[in-house]
Amino acid sequence: QAQLVESGGGLVQPGGSLRLSCATSESIFSIYTLGWYRQAPGKQRDLVAGITPGGNTNYGDSVKGRFTISRDNAKKTVYLQMNSLKPEDTAVYYCSRAGSGWRPLDSWGQGTQVTVSS
Repeated sequence: QAQLVESGGGLVQPGGSLRLSCATSESIFSIYTLGWYRQAPGKQRDLVAGITPGGNTNYGDSVKGRFTISRDNAKKTVYLQMNSLKPEDTAVYYCSRAGSGWRPLDSWGQGTQVTVSS
């Protein structure tokens, strides 16, 4: 189990932006495939975006063109830049190492709440 800590959520108006961070102290961070996931009330937890060790990315259809995942191996941090936010982006966002098919590998932490509302 890798320990990952999410931060950066908050309340933002529709059309606004936020940047989420997910940091770890794991020494071998650079070899992880990582994913951002989100869960809205009453809904299942879904992949938002993922990034491989080589920097290849994958996005959920609903966020393509608006969200960008990136990683800084030196800082052992993965980021999720979220632009043009919509009310339907409201959810708790989590990060995890990801396995085959972007299946999350780690137990969920506290996540970070993102609320998009006017």
